[in-house]
Amino acid sequence: MIKTIVIDDEPLARMIIMEYLKQHSDIQIVAECGDGFEGAKAIQQHEPDLVFLDIQMPKLTGFEMLEIVDEMPNVIFTTAFDEFAIKAFEKNAIDYLLKPISKDRFEQGLAKFRNSFVSNAAPLSAEQTSGKIAAITEAESLERIVVKNGTQIKIIPVQQVNFLEAYDDYVKIHTKDGVFLKNKTMSSFEKQLDQKQFVRVHRSFIAKVDQLAKIEPMEKESYIATLLTGQKINISKSGYARLKQIIGL
Repeated sequence: MIKTIVIDDEPLARMIIMEYLKQHSDIQIVAECGDGFEGAKAIQQHEPDLVFLDIQMPKLTGFEMLEIVDEMPNVIFTTAFDEFAIKAFEKNAIDYLLKPISKDRFEQGLAKFRNSFVSNAAPLSAEQTSGKIAAITEAESLERIVVKNGTQIKIIPVQQVNFLEAYDDYVKIHTKDGVFLKNKTMSSFEKQLDQKQFVRVHRSFIAKVDQLAKIEPMEKESYIATLLTGQKINISKSGYARLKQIIGL
């Protein structure tokens, strides 16, 4: 049996997809979820073979939900929005279905999944998931960061971020509420964050401009910045040049 989960905040959309699925005797619907929080828990619990996933949902978007699952399942996106990013979905998901979803179009997407499922492709790891989702969303300005803290999921508005720090394969997100780890690269954050607010000042640090209190020179054309919180971060020569452009020094 093919274990399937349907995740969509619209009850009618879920009902239509499940009606289509029920016509296939080899498919078992193990869960239906109305938001990304429920969806992430259901994926963890059931380890589905296939997920039908809406993109625009309250609480967590489909993309944000995928960032916090341990292993990325096979995904068919369902969306009412034919935006520029849709072309990228085809490279990072089984298929996308544009609402309202016709029966014929649904069957085409399911056929694509069956072809890939027969090959027994291994699910993506969390690291691979992060990379693929970043590839889809790089062109979009990041407004919030979703992190998994044990069994808890926290949504951090970027306005609450003080600075970011590289930490092995993770990034430390420093906020007034504490420090949180995100399995994502500094380069991804650098591309997605508003470059008028956040500046890559060092290979290990991204500074938030309005948190800078003082910048002092150090040896070998490097600098050190003191933040409003009293914390200090290093600034390289190239980082200082980028910072000067932004703040108009």
